[in-house]
Amino acid sequence: MANIKQKRLEGTIRKNISDIIQFEVKDPNVGFVTITDVEVSNDHSYAKVYVSFLGKEERAMAGLKALNRAKGHIRSELSKRLSIRRTPELIFEIDTAMENGRHIDEIIAQIHKEDEE
Repeated sequence: MANIKQKRLEGTIRKNISDIIQFEVKDPNVGFVTITDVEVSNDHSYAKVYVSFLGKEERAMAGLKALNRAKGHIRSELSKRLSIRRTPELIFEIDTAMENGRHIDEIIAQIHKEDEE
């Protein structure tokens, strides 16, 4: 379980990365992206950044590639905004939680429909 300081750092990184992507990353392939969560390793050397894209899976893959291309710029901007000794290496991953939730909702709806028949 991450401590309060760690959670605060993760929240700060999440907000700053969102701002950097929204206002400074010019790549149109990024599209509409939401930073859903950030997990920083205990030694603060890595930060897993979970992202969600508006649109189809191909759109998400193009957005993820664009974020990975802009990773160096995002990290250097982040280091200017954070008051920590070492800015973590960023690892972008597509957050599948929403998709999984939607799939579960569909299964439940299907079960209810079958019960009614």
